Amino acid sequence: MGNPKVIIQHEVPKDWIDYNGHMNDAEYVRAFSWGVDRLMKLIGITEEFREKNNYTIYTMESHVSYLDEMKLGEAFEIHLQIIDHDMKRLHVFFELFGENGKRAATSEQMLMGIDQSKGTAGAFPEAIYPKVEELAKNHTPDDKPKEVGRVIGIRRKK
Repeated sequence: MGNPKVIIQHEVPKDWIDYNGHMNDAEYVRAFSWGVDRLMKLIGITEEFREKNNYTIYTMESHVSYLDEMKLGEAFEIHLQIIDHDMKRLHVFFELFGENGKRAATSEQMLMGIDQSKGTAGAFPEAIYPKVEELAKNHTPDDKPKEVGRVIGIRRKK
């Protein structure tokens, strides 16, 4: 199917660095949240669209894997893949890459379309769903990344 889509390019700012001298764990989540915002714009859910249609996307679940440290000023990219989707949900996978192709973190997320006038889940509007399908067609991996569907737990020897 498709390759990951680069949706953000940025550098690690000073206020993202913690007392350990690297990017704070909360800032990885912020970067992935920016990814959701960018995804919304890619499918047409802009600020104007949200206000006019009372429709948005909420993050229902998120699983972040921290794989490597990011340092002050380090350039990074957020890549997007669509794992699955239906009429009102997106199962997405983001990867954060640092310099020299370093895979620093991943975020698997379940996103839900929300009809804000009712305060409930709602199908993607007619103007949005074809863009969701097109994004999925071009950016769904042939093989799921190994972090998709992981369960947190302590592995015990028997």
